[in-house]
Amino acid sequence: AIARCGSVAAAAEELGVSAGAVSQQLRKIERQLNVRLFERDGRSLTLTTWGSLYYEKVRAAFDGLRSAQRMLRLERSRPSIVLSALPSVALWLQRHLIEWRNRHPGVNVQLAGSEREPSLQDERIDFRICYGADARRYDRFSELFTDAVVPACSPAFLRANPVNMPADILQKALIDIDWDPRHRPPPSWADWAWSVGATPPKAPSDLTFSLSGAAIGTALDGGGFVLGQISMIADLVRTGRLVVPFDRRLSMPEPYFLAWERDALDRPTVAEFRNMLVAAGRQQQDLSAERVPLACEAMR
Repeated sequence: AIARCGSVAAAAEELGVSAGAVSQQLRKIERQLNVRLFERDGRSLTLTTWGSLYYEKVRAAFDGLRSAQRMLRLERSRPSIVLSALPSVALWLQRHLIEWRNRHPGVNVQLAGSEREPSLQDERIDFRICYGADARRYDRFSELFTDAVVPACSPAFLRANPVNMPADILQKALIDIDWDPRHRPPPSWADWAWSVGATPPKAPSDLTFSLSGAAIGTALDGGGFVLGQISMIADLVRTGRLVVPFDRRLSMPEPYFLAWERDALDRPTVAEFRNMLVAAGRQQQDLSAERVPLACEAMR
């Protein structure tokens, strides 16, 4: 401050302390370094050769400190929340994010869909919704819900392909989902057949997708029956775009989890956002576990 302002008095005024306090600190620094940092030039103070050398390094260090403090203030006050999730979970998140936005205008939520498990701190991600054992990659996480699957199709497909009993579904066009091999696989059509006392399909499905969203989209377009996860099809069933002729559910082998970055909850509204997701997970758990029926079973 003395170097910038040219005098002890001006430096003291800038720093909001007394001139005596500035002079005392200067004497302590010079005593510690065993060199003179300033010399008097009339009414001003100018840096000595040693002072100039020292000042260049000290200025860079203090600029770095100010930059770090400014960055920290901006990060803590930034009105945005970054959420990473498996692409399939985006179908479940849509309604909850819309409701959050309506209650918190001006708070930006960025949703990044990715199968890859990110480094939350390095990638500046606040939350990650992951599946199964992947949660153990993170320091802080809590269980959201354990989902279930149920056969669903479009109303038009059901009209063209009526079923009278659960086993009839297995004779219709079936859509498969091929999960990432690092996860325990979800219930298959063979599992569902055994659950209803029927013979599993002898041939594999003609349509297999690696993304749940694509498989459900194909069912919406009349491509056949899909073993859809309740979390992803509940709203579609509620609005009549998908129908469930027989509500026979099988639970997924592992739950979904919410993980978060260690210091994320220090920021305003972020803790509230986490509470919203946890509450939504509890509601989904009730629905997936048949404690709450699907909105409509359909046309038989």
